[in-house]
Amino acid sequence: MRQMSTRKGGPDLSSSELSEDQKASIRLVLSIGRAFKSIDEYVRPRMRLLGLTMTEFSVLSVLYHHGDIPLGELSQRILLTGASTTYTVKKLEQRGLLLRTPLSGDRRVIMGSVTNKGRKLLEHIFPVHAQHLAEAMHALSFDEKQGVAKSLQRLAGSVPQS
Repeated sequence: MRQMSTRKGGPDLSSSELSEDQKASIRLVLSIGRAFKSIDEYVRPRMRLLGLTMTEFSVLSVLYHHGDIPLGELSQRILLTGASTTYTVKKLEQRGLLLRTPLSGDRRVIMGSVTNKGRKLLEHIFPVHAQHLAEAMHALSFDEKQGVAKSLQRLAGSVPQS
């Protein structure tokens, strides 16, 4: 296999060694990453001012919308390691925003739930966060946002599993 030519800053996408589809796939991944980074850099400090980290917000949001779930499942839903989830859950519990309770039929399983204090905080934060997201994505129309979301959902559901 020949080594792909590179230029300063990354691979040379004009190389004839790549098909047009491969080049488009690389550009898409880079665009998704850059867009996420830009949005995250806009939203993350604003969430901090509202009193939560993005990880804390994610944990509380999943529990708020899906009800009590095992903390192991929570890790998978928000794409965190077990240790990171445990750390975040402990911080939220210390602040009175989340409650951990053993499952009655299997005490090895720990369930997470949002407390009333956590629910009130989320109900305050959700509309503000939604506004911040809208501000971050102001360059896209409603229809463009809908189209991109639909395309990304289709992409996520079609990637072959390893």
